[in-house]
This record gives sequence, structure tokens and C-alpha cells, in this order.
Amino acid sequence: MKEKIIFFIAAFFVFIIDQIIKIWILDAAKISNPIIKTDIIDIVLVYNKGVAFSLGIFLGNSLKWIILTLLVITIVVIMKSNIFFKQYYVSLGVIIGAGFGNLIDRFLYNGVVDYIYWHYGFNFAVFNFADTSINIAIAYLLAHNIYMSYKNK
Repeated sequence: MKEKIIFFIAAFFVFIIDQIIKIWILDAAKISNPIIKTDIIDIVLVYNKGVAFSLGIFLGNSLKWIILTLLVITIVVIMKSNIFFKQYYVSLGVIIGAGFGNLIDRFLYNGVVDYIYWHYGFNFAVFNFADTSINIAIAYLLAHNIYMSYKNK
């Protein structure tokens, strides 16, 4: 039970932080876009109508419903996989909270609010706090699994 509470707290925390940042970005972009311009990273409002690197943009409005369905299925599956859930409930909460943070954008703005544009050395996709949170949580899951597989040999 403790793990489920922490899972939902992690999801809620990431969701709220993500949405607070996006509200600030949307307000700041009304004044100037790019919001901040540097030699390395720009803060610029972009609406991503697809998923990572704008993939799936051809799905249009149905993409948000597909993502909602996948998020709900993911929650059900991870809640039923007790061993996996108990090992990774914080990371899974972060991923779910970030997923819902990006999903709500699709319903409110018809695209994900992205704003971090890395362009030092190469041009990278524009991303946001939720995307970064998902990547960190997945990196932790992978690193922990690799560590545990070597430790248990």
C-alpha cells in the first residue's frame, strides 16, 4: 500500500511541476518567443503535434486518444505486476505523471507544449520537463536492471 501512495505522489508531483512550468512558458511566450536565447539552449514555445521527434503526427486528433488508452493500460499492467511495481514504483510514477502532463497538453492546446531547444554543437528536438523526467526514470530503470543482472550472477 505504501508503494501505491508514493507512486501516486510521484506522478502527481511531476504532473504539477510540469504544468506549472508550461503555464509560465505560455505566459512568457505572449511577450516574446523565443523567451530566452543563448548560444547553447533557447527557451522557445513550440507545440509538438506528434510524439518524440514529431513521429505519429499523421494520426492527428486521434493520437491523444491512443496515448490516453496506452497510459490507462500501462497503469493497470504495472499495478498488477507486483514484483516489478514494488521495485520501481517511484520511477513508474514519474513516467505516468509526465505522460499525463504531456497528454493534458494535447487536450488543452492540440499539441504538447515543448520549450527547451538544445542547439549547441547540433540541432536537437525541442523538449520539456515531462520528457526529461521520462528519460531520467527510464535511464534509472535500465541502469538498475543492468546492475541487478550483474550483481546476481
